[in-house]
Amino acid sequence: MFGGLSAFPLTPLTDDAIDEEAFIRSIRRLAAAGVDSITAVGSTGSYAYLSENERRRAVELAVEHAEGIPVFVGVGALRTSAVVSNVINAEKAGADAVMLAPMTYQPLTHRDVFELFKTVTELSSLPVIVYDNPSTTHFTFTTDLYGRIAALPGVASIKIPGVPVEPSAAHARVQGIRKVVPDHVTIGVSGDPVAVHGLNAGCDAWYSVIGGTLPGPALRMTRAALAGNPVAALAESDRLAPLWQLFAEFGGSLRVVAAIAESLRLAPENCLPLPIRGLNAAQRARVEQVITRLLLSP
Repeated sequence: MFGGLSAFPLTPLTDDAIDEEAFIRSIRRLAAAGVDSITAVGSTGSYAYLSENERRRAVELAVEHAEGIPVFVGVGALRTSAVVSNVINAEKAGADAVMLAPMTYQPLTHRDVFELFKTVTELSSLPVIVYDNPSTTHFTFTTDLYGRIAALPGVASIKIPGVPVEPSAAHARVQGIRKVVPDHVTIGVSGDPVAVHGLNAGCDAWYSVIGGTLPGPALRMTRAALAGNPVAALAESDRLAPLWQLFAEFGGSLRVVAAIAESLRLAPENCLPLPIRGLNAAQRARVEQVITRLLLSP
């Protein structure tokens, strides 16, 4: 369950409330595409901006419409008590696993983060995915901390940031982590522009931003890499280079993916939670040019 392509859909908003029809459509599209899992209310799903009730409702909808595809749920919050509430709601909704990022306002220590995961694994009946996303959480895991947390009962996977592009360095990074985690814990890569290098270096899964809106190319890349065809996987990633360039130019993936979804009528206009503003008109025009050039479609 913790391998292959895990697709991260947007949680589109209309008038500051979840657009349930658009969200349901996105979940059904991912199920029809045959993704290996769906991570609802992950970073791409704006989990940090949603209330507990909004998260609960999104999870219920995802589970209901995933057609048997495993559903993972982002449960990170600033307080441990809030994390526990999110975990309980995910369990009640029928989620298959929870994904936990150590959110912070005050800087967190390694002890803080270890105890957070220890609390969740002791209380939850669901498998736990360790969510290492330093660009948003501003907390950086060490390899040693991966190992300590992965030894906790119930930890099933670790989502690591992008690995080096150079193949030997990427392989060394993945193998360095694999040496400190139990055999049953999978390693998943993120950072879409460089994800192919992690897959080719031996990662088991891709926790993918673009996979939640454009599952086709993400699936082709994942399937090629995991089938032992790194050349084909690299070719698919290289084909998407203009898209990866937009991620770099426009401050990350979220606004670009939202613009793609809005352009393709997969999400309503201005679907992101305020104060996050979407791209401006000129930037959206650039996104539409790339969509047309790459023949990307819903």
